Amino acid sequence: MKSQHADPLMNRGFVVRLLVNAAALWVAARVVPGVSYSGGWIPFFCVALIFGVVNTFVGFTAKVLTFPLIVVTLGLFIFIINGLMLWLTATVSGALGLGFRVEGFWPAFWGALVVSLVSTALSLMMRPPRVVVYRDR
Repeated sequence: MKSQHADPLMNRGFVVRLLVNAAALWVAARVVPGVSYSGGWIPFFCVALIFGVVNTFVGFTAKVLTFPLIVVTLGLFIFIINGLMLWLTATVSGALGLGFRVEGFWPAFWGALVVSLVSTALSLMMRPPRVVVYRDR
């Protein structure tokens, strides 16, 4: 029988995803010319939260609507969508005064590429190891 109380570790995935997004955005802001951040850590976590929300809702919708174009370009159009999502994140963050800026499409494109690579690498490192069980027959 399941307990009716919330598991304290249940939201661990959300926190880990937020930290991974924050780290990836931080690397992009340090490495990519035209992507910058000025401010403290708390507003930066707000930027990472906005990035996650934009990717979850707008990014998913954009990928569904442009699916034929993604197929025709063999998936390369996803990089353009990711760049636009980073640019949208900067626009929303700028409107909220959070200090995250992207200075055009190409910095957004390269920034999104860096964010994708860093978040993929960090996500792979955060995954629990696979356990393989062999059975005798």
